[in-house]
Amino acid sequence: MTSRLVVLISGNGSNLQAILDACASGELDATVVSVISNKAEAYGLTRAHNAGIESIHIPKLEAESRQQYDARLADYVTTRQPDYIVLAGWMRILSSSFLSCFPNRVINLHPALPGTFPGTHSIERAYDAYQRKEIKHTGVMVHLVPNEGVDNGPVLATEIVPIFADDTLESLEARIHKTEHDLLIKTLKEFITKK
Repeated sequence: MTSRLVVLISGNGSNLQAILDACASGELDATVVSVISNKAEAYGLTRAHNAGIESIHIPKLEAESRQQYDARLADYVTTRQPDYIVLAGWMRILSSSFLSCFPNRVINLHPALPGTFPGTHSIERAYDAYQRKEIKHTGVMVHLVPNEGVDNGPVLATEIVPIFADDTLESLEARIHKTEHDLLIKTLKEFITKK
């Protein structure tokens, strides 16, 4: 049975594009039923629109608490009847007001290995750490989001990404993004098949 995915994004949406392409080719037995962004200018909304998929901007209102926003977001996502929610560059920490509605169904992609560089600017922080000779490589992980912990839920998959002496931040970012696209699709495929 084809899985229904809701994808949450905040930016360019290159990982969303990888999901859309994998669904279209049949590599992923899934359909993206909605793409939601907290930022109106997120290019990922254009990608979704171009693919004929519902693309929605749901901003946090000034008077809303984080929990109120997350509850409102969860209410909307519930109407789409998703099997899974994929965080593909979603730059907000979700509270239990959202997560409790979808136990073991929220999947996040993070451009670092478990226990390293949680939160934002992970690639830049890894690049700087390499320059200081503190690490020899970085990586990508896909994990479940059971609670409000930042990038520390049960790990579904990881892949090491080497850092080379002649790397620039841009070349490292490009290699990490390519790894993200591949690992996300492979992991979603395995996770959906198991379920």
